[in-house]
Amino acid sequence: MESLKERIIRNILLKGNADRKVLDEISGNYPNFNDFKEALIRDNIVSREDILLIFSKEYKIPYLDLDKYRFSSENKKLLPKQLAFKYKLLPISKMGNVLTLATANPLDIIALDDINIACSFNKIGLVLSNEDKIEKVLNELYSEGEKLAFLADKDEEDLSVKEVSYKDGHDLEEMLKESKRAPIVRVVDLIIYEGLKRRSSDIHIEPMQDNLSVRYRIDGVLRHGLTLPKKNQSAILARLKIMASLNITEFRIPQDGRFKIKLEEREIDFRVSSLPTNFGEKIVLRILDRSTLSIGTKKLGFSDVPLKLFEQALSAPFGIILVTGPTGSGKSTTLYSVITQLNTADKNIITIENPVEYQIEGITQIQVKPEIGLGFASCLRTVLRQSPDVIMVGEIRDSETADIAIKASLTGELIFSTLHTNSSAGAITRLVDMHIEPFLLASSLIAATAQRLVRKLCPKCRIKYKIKEELLKKMNFPVTLGNEFYKTKGCAYCNKTGYRGRIALLEVLLIDDVIKEMIIKQAAEEDIIKYAKENKEFTFLKEDGFDKCLNGVTSLEEVLRVTG
Repeated sequence: MESLKERIIRNILLKGNADRKVLDEISGNYPNFNDFKEALIRDNIVSREDILLIFSKEYKIPYLDLDKYRFSSENKKLLPKQLAFKYKLLPISKMGNVLTLATANPLDIIALDDINIACSFNKIGLVLSNEDKIEKVLNELYSEGEKLAFLADKDEEDLSVKEVSYKDGHDLEEMLKESKRAPIVRVVDLIIYEGLKRRSSDIHIEPMQDNLSVRYRIDGVLRHGLTLPKKNQSAILARLKIMASLNITEFRIPQDGRFKIKLEEREIDFRVSSLPTNFGEKIVLRILDRSTLSIGTKKLGFSDVPLKLFEQALSAPFGIILVTGPTGSGKSTTLYSVITQLNTADKNIITIENPVEYQIEGITQIQVKPEIGLGFASCLRTVLRQSPDVIMVGEIRDSETADIAIKASLTGELIFSTLHTNSSAGAITRLVDMHIEPFLLASSLIAATAQRLVRKLCPKCRIKYKIKEELLKKMNFPVTLGNEFYKTKGCAYCNKTGYRGRIALLEVLLIDDVIKEMIIKQAAEEDIIKYAKENKEFTFLKEDGFDKCLNGVTSLEEVLRVTG
């Protein structure tokens, strides 16, 4: 019997889009059908629409152009949202006990079985449609009318913001009253919901001279969201401060708070920071969604060699492991993933943080409060009397904290912490500059790592291209690895940015006896790195990035932007 691959090859040959030799070569390189299909699309031999039309012809499933179809809120009642998004299936209609669904993958038998079990339909009918269009309609259909759980019941007033006039200065009574009115509540709802819908990590609400600007940080880059009337600024900011339990009568000094919402059975924390500016208080909301937190190092996207070295370091019974990098490079996420992996009933794990970002069951988490004398150093001293097995220190900022952490790691505890340095070897120099004795550092340090986050190429619209070898040499790229890379043109799935999601680059300096001797002798960073490169499989951040470029994970431009 002719396989699906052979049928697709036959259809392509009939159209004359490619010759048999090229198709056989692609088929041999990609034995998996889905990989074969994506390779054909990537090499512009066929389009996604062509594949669907071949499916339609071979399986006698009708093709439906969703642009010509109107959907109502009744459609989403036909299929639970969780199943619709999980399998990318769009409910079209129900006649009797037959449910008709639009799909881009008619071969997904597991999806159809799950829906049969969950919804008890006698029969499921299929129509074929473009995957991007299915996702677009699903987002529009199921997001319509959603509300966040922290909000009180609201009436059906229009979402427009009413203009409010204030006297000179802050009329607190009027501002408080206005912040509770339905239009203001709904606008704040909209700001937050848009942030969650766009996968933002931060929401910036910024007073300008003539308006209130809202921007969203998506995959590490700020993007414009909303522009709101200046006259509604005080009420909107007051609403946010009330939610975060901040003092709404204080406008002169920065404040920090937090609140929690429930959306679609997910609990999402928001960390709130207010800062006085020339045109009013700027508020930044950091979104902390525990459902996106990876459990274990293997889900962080590290490359094989750095991951192997990192896991080797984690197997040490005691000592200190440092994760370095600038703000926003994913250090905290890495440490949370590691301690979650180590979180078993036989271990006493304690974290000292400022602030506590994610609350993890089974772990003792402490928020430092410098204003009352509870800093990292004093907290760490007390924690050592609590018989810990693993300690995470949010950040080593001063000599005292560094000294206590280093000495504690020599007494049998496994300690994790972060430092703001540019490279893994730079952590050694930084600690020596903090007056840590080199022999103590050499005895306690298990590994120093450096980390950066790069944006991932959109899988829907990435295409291959070549760069001239002369240009690669100028970038110090090892041309022996090849010169075929990936770029994107932007599509609806990535919101025309070309990128969707982020992944970490990692370099790991694993400390052995030779490096310990070099630390004691205060050898130069370059000498330590040279030895590690030759003997310890050390990989620079940029090299890790180049490897991800060749594999189509990210772009060369993105790696150079992040690593310099």
